[in-house]
Amino acid sequence: MALGRGGIKANKREGDGATPRGSFRLKRLWWRAARHPRPATMLPVRHILPDDGWCEDPSDRHYNRRIKVPPKSKADRLTRKDNLYDFIVELDHNTRPRVTGRAARCSFMWRGRAFAPTAGCVALDMNSLRRLLARLGPRNANRG
Repeated sequence: MALGRGGIKANKREGDGATPRGSFRLKRLWWRAARHPRPATMLPVRHILPDDGWCEDPSDRHYNRRIKVPPKSKADRLTRKDNLYDFIVELDHNTRPRVTGRAARCSFMWRGRAFAPTAGCVALDMNSLRRLLARLGPRNANRG
């Protein structure tokens, strides 16, 4: 497992590279249907579409939410060329209420590679992530 390069912080801020400390509701699984069969999970599941992105701009009214990314935009898409975001578990960190600058980037748990530190997310190897997904449902919480 890999955590944020800034360690674990109770007062996570956008850009600090930390993973937030706390208990968070697991909202849904986002998955790349073109690359993988639907995984076993009790979480609500949503396909990741080519124009899906995540707003990390604290000045935007869509901060910390899914956005539609225009075709020629260089904005961060959930459909990456690598496999990092093929499975994403969306957490409810900084959602009710959304606090500008409190951090959107740590909203995910996803597939990692070589256990390099993340920008604040929790990353797991594919086998561990699949085993965890099979046990996860909306009533489970991430204890940190």
